Amino acid sequence: MTKIGLISDTHGFLDDAVFKYFDLCDEIWHAGDFGSVAIIDSLAAFKPFKGVWGNIDGKDVRAVCPEHQRFYCEQVDVWMTHIGGYPGRYAMQMKPEIVIHPPKLFICGHSHILKVQFDPKLGLLHLNPGAAGKQGWQKVRTLMRFDINSDKIENLEVIELGIR
Repeated sequence: MTKIGLISDTHGFLDDAVFKYFDLCDEIWHAGDFGSVAIIDSLAAFKPFKGVWGNIDGKDVRAVCPEHQRFYCEQVDVWMTHIGGYPGRYAMQMKPEIVIHPPKLFICGHSHILKVQFDPKLGLLHLNPGAAGKQGWQKVRTLMRFDINSDKIENLEVIELGIR
């Protein structure tokens, strides 16, 4: 079993509580809009780390993180990107590949809207952890934790960090 801490849209602010909530996680995944390489450095020094750049990230972040990451965690095919849409409204640049080769887990950030949605047509689970930073219109800063156990996604938790 692999315990995952999922975060997005920090926009240059990393709450110290993230380290407490992700303490028992095996890996941390960040779905873009870091705001600075310092966020990447802090998370990567704490736990094994995967991340994708977001639309606000500059060349420094883009030099370290790709736009898309497609990988397996245990037996789960994962696709993480910053702007990907969600079931029924996938981003145009993503839609052909998602329809032809859907992952089991599709992770995005960007909207600042916390979302957990199953796509029954494609058999995939879409996750957006909302926004953990202080910038944006979201009222509450959020994270997610979940387990990947062989080919199953289990024990999904939404964590509220507090008011923006």
